[in-house]
Amino acid sequence: MQTTATDNHAVAQAVHDVGSALWFGGTVMGVAGVNKSGSDLQQGIDRIRVAESAWGRFSPVQWLGIGATMLASLQLARTGGRRMALQKGFGRVGVAKAGITLLGAAATGYAAYCGKRIGQLAEEAHRRGDRIEVRDATLPTPQTPGTIATWQRRQRLAQYAVPALAGANIVCGSYLVQSYRTGATAKGVLRRLLPG
Repeated sequence: MQTTATDNHAVAQAVHDVGSALWFGGTVMGVAGVNKSGSDLQQGIDRIRVAESAWGRFSPVQWLGIGATMLASLQLARTGGRRMALQKGFGRVGVAKAGITLLGAAATGYAAYCGKRIGQLAEEAHRRGDRIEVRDATLPTPQTPGTIATWQRRQRLAQYAVPALAGANIVCGSYLVQSYRTGATAKGVLRRLLPG
């Protein structure tokens, strides 16, 4: 069986969508489930350890999703190059999508770094015999040591930014896919040729 450019586009789109879904869905589950589930445990140090362990185990899968999204996006941009030049709005959304994806990957990396710092600081405090008081993995209490609380707040912000950016990436991807419809293509080309 011989593949065509359309087949390659469909494969790249499927890889992109599955990667984006993995990235978005896994992050939402982590924020809503993993982080909060620690509150069921008695010890603050265990709340941090469980979340850190779960996020650490998910990290390779999450980065696989991000990598699939990025590589497939490059392939889709390559196959849609003429469309970017001819169809008004297509290139602008494509550039926005690329920026959103890079910001999302950076936020993912920063959230992971924050989690690592929280884990290190909590373990150091635990070794000193300090009691670690936290509501859950990213929510401090008034008794949480200041440095841990600071990193928890940073991680919480980054972790909320990640699904927002991953979701925006999916929305932009949907817009671009809809732009392939015949009517949308004709309208975009006419808007490019007849501005105003």
